[in-house]
Formats: sequence, structure tokens, C-alpha cells
Amino acid sequence: MANIKSAKKRIKVIAKKTAQNKRRKSKVKTAIRRFEDAVAAGDLNLAKEKFNYAQKKISQIAAKNTIHKNAASRKISRLAKKLKQLEKTAE
Repeated sequence: MANIKSAKKRIKVIAKKTAQNKRRKSKVKTAIRRFEDAVAAGDLNLAKEKFNYAQKKISQIAAKNTIHKNAASRKISRLAKKLKQLEKTAE
């Protein structure tokens, strides 16, 4: 355990930020899962809605540096690819 006052504060700040990052990542994982459920169900309108929400959340956590911007782009790209495949099968 730290003895210095500033070190004790840093421990508290790090714990708070870690919890914040976990919440953010959890929201993104939930959004992605809901999108994938909509794709699996074959519901194009719901999938588009869930895709837009997931894309927004992924971009937000990338802006906050919770995940790397390239990782965010990769996730969005993969989701868009799944949506595109669903659109092709719906035709």
C-alpha cells in the first residue's frame, strides 16, 4: 500500500477510471450482441437500428481512448460486413 498522499490519490483515480472503462466496454459488447441477435433473426430493419447504435457506442469509446481507434474501426467494419450480407440475403 502506498504511503505518499499523491500515490494514494492515484490509486483511487485509477480504480475509478478502470470501473468506467469496464462499463463502457460492457455497453459496447451488449450493443454488438444485440446487433448480432437481430442479424441471426433475419430482421433487417432492427439490424440497421442496432448497427447504428453499436457504431455510435464504439466510436464514443474510441474517442475516450478506452479502445484504440483502429480496433474501433475494425469492429465497425466487421459489423457493417455482416449487415451487408444480411441485406443481400433479404433481396
